[in-house]
Amino acid sequence: MELYSPKLKDNSRKLRANMTDAEQLLWYRLRRKQIHGVQFYRQKPLLNFIVDFYCPSAKLVVELDGGQHFEDKHQAKDDARDFSLMELGLRVLRFDNRQVLLETDSVLEMIGRVVEERILKLNPNPP
Repeated sequence: MELYSPKLKDNSRKLRANMTDAEQLLWYRLRRKQIHGVQFYRQKPLLNFIVDFYCPSAKLVVELDGGQHFEDKHQAKDDARDFSLMELGLRVLRFDNRQVLLETDSVLEMIGRVVEERILKLNPNPP
């Protein structure tokens, strides 16, 4: 289990209740183990962050970015956040909201490929 700050729990609940259109669309396609039978969680606290989607078995984080993430200030924060998560051995995938809304199948294909790759890498000899 990954570590997180307990102070983030209430905020993560609020974020789950108020997801963006892109988050709702992607969650509809990730939930209930629809991709390679693996569990995803939404608005999951990790370290001092709340990530949009997290798959523990593939050690994968999926982040959806709105327009503000393209500003220099936000990109620097995102880079630092991604680095902290990668230090835990997590892979971070980033998609912008527009990409999720307009190219949903392509986004899901990429997530599926990475899940498959990560699971084989983390568990090379499945039972």
